[in-house]
Amino acid sequence: MTDALRFEWMRIRTLRSTYWLIGLALMLSAAVALIFGLATRSDPIDVVTIGRALTAGGDFGVPFPAIFMAIVGIFATGHEYRHNTIQPTLTAIPQRSRLLAAKVIVVAVTAAIVAVVSIFLCWGVFMIARGESVSLGDAPLPEALAGYVIYTVLWAILGLALAQLFRGVPSAIVVIFVFPFIVETVIVGLSFIPALDWLQPVLKFLPFSAGSRLFAFEDFPTGEDQPNFDFLDRWASGGVFALLVAIILAIGWVLFQKKDA
Repeated sequence: MTDALRFEWMRIRTLRSTYWLIGLALMLSAAVALIFGLATRSDPIDVVTIGRALTAGGDFGVPFPAIFMAIVGIFATGHEYRHNTIQPTLTAIPQRSRLLAAKVIVVAVTAAIVAVVSIFLCWGVFMIARGESVSLGDAPLPEALAGYVIYTVLWAILGLALAQLFRGVPSAIVVIFVFPFIVETVIVGLSFIPALDWLQPVLKFLPFSAGSRLFAFEDFPTGEDQPNFDFLDRWASGGVFALLVAIILAIGWVLFQKKDA
């Protein structure tokens, strides 16, 4: 296992795309924090504004670190098939489970580090833009920021799993962006049509939407407030997204073990 981890760590460090993607993730996140800081400079500070600044927009969409780390994950396995390096890799490390486990660990650790660095970078930029200190200890910031790191890691692993499942880069990129940005958005929109309001109780189980609640900074509607939008709590919602990631990774893992390279 040590050899597999060393191999994957070397591989991810020698890909120029890794540095470009991480750099873009941090730069764009810092730009969002700067915009939030300047736009709210004359307004009273609140937890929601802080949270959105530290997570590159938060609930406005999928944060940049999650998107770019997903692409890093896709390249971790997709490049092996795109450039026909999977066979030399398996010659060097014939234990397929160890190889794939090493890929998952290296990508997950990289994504976690980038997410944490992004939080503190955005924190510094946000404070400079506002000209005042900002506390990270006010509830629910600690939980939400921890959820944000987990969310970024799950996106990275999902990218890796999809690339392993499809054995390539293009299909994985299409799927990982079409489903959250188009398919789930359409389903949410359709649920507001009276004839399709039966979709509303299902919204809590849409995996990408549920995953975004890992770093929510506002309370979810409850069954008493809106019976049809009785969302799951933070960690249960994250579990829905994690379950999707685990299923796709498991399928890709089994196929990797049984099919020829």
